Amino acid sequence: MAMLHPTYNDLMDTANKNVADGEAPVVKSRYSVVLAAAKRARQIVAGAPELIDAKDKKPLSAAVEELYEGKIQILSEDGDSAIE
Repeated sequence: MAMLHPTYNDLMDTANKNVADGEAPVVKSRYSVVLAAAKRARQIVAGAPELIDAKDKKPLSAAVEELYEGKIQILSEDGDSAIE
């Protein structure tokens, strides 16, 4: 099995880095990360500009990298993860 980089935990940590002490984390599960990455990948496929230098990257790989670099944020975990 291949190791993924960044890991789900890395992505969750990045998504939750601006949460103040005592507040509930924005992302509580891997599922939220998967939903957000898939939604962003669909946006890229539909023609949205990529926020990173993504030459030779598939839309999903670009979306994951955007999440990891903090170029987009997961706004909610209500089953329809919104991204900004």
